[in-house]
Amino acid sequence: MSEIVECVPNISEGRNKEVINSVVESLKLTGAKVLDVSSDPDHNRTVITFVGDREVVLKGAFAVAKSAVELIDLTKHKGTHPRMGAVDVIPFIPIKGVTMEDCVEISKMVGEKIGVELKVPVYLYAESSTREERRSLPNIRQGEFEGFFEKIKDPNWKPDFGPSEVHPTAGVTAVGAREFLIAYNIYLNTKDVNIAEKIAKSIRESSGGLRFIQAKGMYIEEKGMAQVSMNVLNYKKAPLYRVFEVVKMEAERYGVSVAESELVGLMPIRAALESLAFYLRFSKLTSDSIIETKMYE
Repeated sequence: MSEIVECVPNISEGRNKEVINSVVESLKLTGAKVLDVSSDPDHNRTVITFVGDREVVLKGAFAVAKSAVELIDLTKHKGTHPRMGAVDVIPFIPIKGVTMEDCVEISKMVGEKIGVELKVPVYLYAESSTREERRSLPNIRQGEFEGFFEKIKDPNWKPDFGPSEVHPTAGVTAVGAREFLIAYNIYLNTKDVNIAEKIAKSIRESSGGLRFIQAKGMYIEEKGMAQVSMNVLNYKKAPLYRVFEVVKMEAERYGVSVAESELVGLMPIRAALESLAFYLRFSKLTSDSIIETKMYE
């Protein structure tokens, strides 16, 4: 493809496979290339990663939104991950042959289409934001689905597109353009969610921690462990090995160790290579050192 846009919609369903499969199938019908589908029952959330050119990605994003609105009822939704919409967030990321400005334009077209045709309030965020306070997704999501019925009455929270009333079952949606984000979780050898919350507070940018890090502590019943759930907003300036080491160091303050970590969705090879080079003390390691990279050039 001469141009590639990545789209990573998050839907508020991580348990009902029939619903998840229906949403993904509606996406595939648009011609989009689905790269990954990551579901978490405790978060009760699914992250879908797909790519295509501008036209395909626009159609694909709307197909996901339409299916999610039709199939997901937030009045019956419970999960550890904060959420405000059936399709909670739809980000567009420039990969090849497109600019951030192109992705902002796509986000506005998709946002308007969702607002008009699906009757779901839409907030533009990140690079697409129309107000500084809407740049940050957590700021928009504050109050979540239940709190938005009152929040949306505030003139400062008038949606960018769609009605000024929360959709009764699908809530509201954030749509925007941004750089590549890595969703990264670290599990601790403890069930004490308070420890995870303290570590999250110490590491996230909004509390004075590392720049480009969003973090939240939560308990994951499936694992029987507390988790530090993070979004790495700029992996080039906040590499994964640094994030891991800081969480590990903070955990030791509370007599806790790191059990394991996980990736939600996909990440660039550069992010993996930087951590590999750090732990194996390579003086130089690039994608040219990887045989699969050389084979498929």
